[in-house]
Amino acid sequence: MKAIGLALLLTCASIAAAQTTAPVVWQMQESGSTASLRGIFSVDGSVVWASGSEGTVLKTTDGGSHWQKCATPDAATDGATLDFRGVQAWDATTAIVMASGPGEKSRLYKTVDGCGTWKLVFKNPDKDGFWDAIQFDGKEDGMLIGDPVGGYFAVFITQDGGQSWTRQKPDGLEAIASQESIFAASNSSLALFSDLAHRFFVTGGPGGSLFIQCHGELEVSGKPENVTCLKSPKRLPLARGKASTGAFSFGFESKFYIAVGGDYTKPNESAGTAAWSADGGEHWTASATPSHGFRSAVQWSEAQRVWITVGTNGSDISRDDGKTWQPLDDGNWNALSLPFVVGPKGRIARLNAAALAGK
Repeated sequence: MKAIGLALLLTCASIAAAQTTAPVVWQMQESGSTASLRGIFSVDGSVVWASGSEGTVLKTTDGGSHWQKCATPDAATDGATLDFRGVQAWDATTAIVMASGPGEKSRLYKTVDGCGTWKLVFKNPDKDGFWDAIQFDGKEDGMLIGDPVGGYFAVFITQDGGQSWTRQKPDGLEAIASQESIFAASNSSLALFSDLAHRFFVTGGPGGSLFIQCHGELEVSGKPENVTCLKSPKRLPLARGKASTGAFSFGFESKFYIAVGGDYTKPNESAGTAAWSADGGEHWTASATPSHGFRSAVQWSEAQRVWITVGTNGSDISRDDGKTWQPLDDGNWNALSLPFVVGPKGRIARLNAAALAGK
């Protein structure tokens, strides 16, 4: 009996040791900040920019071994009160950050000297507006979207790298502010490619979740004259019915599209948190096995050939294009730009690809 007891004890000890030494999926980094981080953009895995509350902008040029705190845009006035929900970058010297807030608290700043100085390039012209996401396709063409103003989603485009912005005509952008909104949770509710010719964004709110497709009307020069959106957007099988519910993030890879979200006030609720499309967004199906909670960001990993989604109660992985999801961790995350993830209180981590093998 003693021998059996000793063997059992050793077995339990071995299991416990294996559990404690299992490789972590997200390797934490020292950001040097306590801000709530919602913006992250990995240029190449080595040069990475992050942004968040209290006017915070961070940068690394060595893959996260060292993070630098950038100068705060408009530090002499109200810069420290701004919440930078989105960041887009081209290299170690050039980037744009988007502040999200009511009215003129929504702003864009650009740096061309590695974040030593910032230039205000655009301020929200709508006193009742609120910006939610900004994306670029290449160095020149970009799009900015915001919550409904005057019965329409706010949409602006740039064709000069963000130096100037043009409001778009409201074709197909009709929206009821009390029923429809866009979430500024991770700067990933908007996606675009092919020189602005294809743009997509997802919405939420009491009226339900929508997948909206937009296109550019091309002039002879090949530049888009105006953005028009389909007047019959696709309904997404995600959580709905409240201001806190809907689609928070959209990702695509070839013909496969993924939308994630849920109810941010119920982080552990898994119903209505993920959906997929295999025909370019024409038809959507709820994931048979959804993520294990509310999710605010999703992205395809070309290197690992998997989808990863994150939220305030952890992260999940899908190897079958969103049909089923399996848990990766139970951390607190806001946004993705693989291989990096960010969250509240200055949380930044890098994906440990080796740890995915057993997931």
